Formats: sequence, structure tokens, C-alpha cells
Amino acid sequence: MVSGRRILITGGTGSFGRTAARRFLDLDAAEVRILSRDEAKQEVMRRTFADPRLTFLIGDIRDRRSMEEAASGAEIIFHAAALKQVPACEDNPDQAIMTNVLGSQNVIDAAVSQGVARVVCLSTDKAVQPVNVMGMTKALMERLVRARARRLDGGSPILSCVRYGNVLYSRGSVVPLFVEQATAGAALTVTQPDMTRFLIRLDEAVRLVEQALTDGEPGDIFVLRSPAATVADIAEGVRRLFRSDAEIRTVGIRPGEKVHEVLVTREELASAESRADSFRLRTRAAPANDLLADYTSQNTERLDVDGVMSLLLQVPQVRGRLKQLGLPH
Repeated sequence: MVSGRRILITGGTGSFGRTAARRFLDLDAAEVRILSRDEAKQEVMRRTFADPRLTFLIGDIRDRRSMEEAASGAEIIFHAAALKQVPACEDNPDQAIMTNVLGSQNVIDAAVSQGVARVVCLSTDKAVQPVNVMGMTKALMERLVRARARRLDGGSPILSCVRYGNVLYSRGSVVPLFVEQATAGAALTVTQPDMTRFLIRLDEAVRLVEQALTDGEPGDIFVLRSPAATVADIAEGVRRLFRSDAEIRTVGIRPGEKVHEVLVTREELASAESRADSFRLRTRAAPANDLLADYTSQNTERLDVDGVMSLLLQVPQVRGRLKQLGLPH
């Protein structure tokens, strides 16, 4: 689906963008454009990849003109740019709205005006029954996608979303914090021990995006079935992997946090297409079942400490840190 295509990734210097760019170049994309505001990260990425098919554009999705220019000639857009730190969004709701809502509107408008064929937007479990600004703005992004998809009525671009939980070792993930605390001999700080979070790897997030790209119809939302773990077990898994005897300290829930996250509501599940490893949420499907429960981080597959450690060992950054420290990996 991406072979020979010109692709634009907004927020492309982030964790998802770098992993996706590598994947699409391996799949013989003709061009991968990276749009972001950080020229330093772009330079590091340029040197690391050293691939002439990678193009770097300094710009901001808040700026309609720069978004139009970035989208010109692109055939596929992956929209990953966002403000996603929950506390920062709580303290700066106006900035979250400008990036996550108005910026996303600019991405959609640019895709329509520039004749882009497909757009896949990245969402989050925090958009479901949202209690914080980040989740509320991402929920609005999903609604923007679906509303425009209905108005386009099958025309280009085909707009779809993916929705998933915490990506291990991505920007804002708690795992890098725990790793740094464990290796420094500092206490591992957990908000609430029995808090649960969905966990996926970056490569799984990219595969879900590919699924949306290949199978997505207007307004679809693809949701990855994911295991979850308590934050206490995540901390304990990191502590054991890094042979740390640091204490695990409870610091309390931060503003805007839930104890358990929801990936799919019962109303969405009622008309969802259930797949082996995902759900496909349709815009116009008729309700089929109203006796389901929400799909949450509390009732999904629960990883114990050994399960968390096994999952962490599949994350390249974790293995790299263990190797640096001369620990088994």
C-alpha cells in the first residue's frame, strides 16, 4: 500500500514517526516527508537514517499555510503531531485545543484541498469517556474525522483513525522514567499501585496504522486489542530487569488521570467488527448487541510482573539500556 507512494508524517520526529518512517522506507515508499517544529531532532534523524527518500519540513500543523505546503503532492498522511502530556494539557488547555483540535482540522482541510488519497489519524484510549483535556481534544479530533468523512460521502481522502493505549518507551511513557530511576538508584514513583494501563509496542502501533491504511473505509476507527498491567507491576518489572533494590513509592494520582482506561465503549462494541487482534468501529453500522461491557484496562488480559518483564524485553530501547549496563537481555 505504501510502495512507490509519497507519504507525509506530521510530528514525524516523535517515537511513532521515527518507527513508521523506518517501516515505510523498508516497504519502498517513494518519499517520506517529516513535518515537525524541532530542527534539532530533524537533524539527528537525517543523520541516523541517511536516506535520500526522507524529506524534512519545518512547520506547525497550527499554521494552515505550512500544512497546505507540506501536503502538496502527498498521497498518504499519517497524523501523529499532538500535545499528549496529560499534566501539560491540563495546565495549558488552550494550547492543547490549538494543536489537537484546530491543528487536526488543518491536516484534514489540507488533505482535502491537496487531493491526498488517505489520511490516518492517531488517537488514544484517553479519548474514550474523557476526563482530561488531552482526552477531550483527541475525542474531538476523532469527531472531526468522522464528520468530514460523512460529508465527503466516499470521496477523497479516505479518513480513518487508530486508537490505542500506552506505547512502551514512547515520549511520555512511564517506562523510561522507571528505567532512569532504577538505574540511578532512586525510588520508582507510581501514582497509584492498582492503576491499570493498556500496553503496546511501537511496532504494534505501526502495524495498526497499516491495517487502517489497507482496510479503512471513511470514518473507521481501528482499535488494537491490548493487554494491561498495574503501574505497580510495571515498576516491579523494571526494577527486576535492572537489578535494582530501590523502593517503589506511591505519590498519588495526577490531575486528569483515571484509575482504569477505556479503549472501546459498550455502545461502540455493539456495532463493532471484531477481528483477531483488533476492533473496527464503523460509522454507520447498525447496533447488533447492547449487552456488552466497556473494553477497559481492568477487564482485558492482565499481565503479571513476569508478563511485564517479557513484554519489556521486546522493546529495543530497554534491551539497549540493559546491554549498556551489562545486564542479561
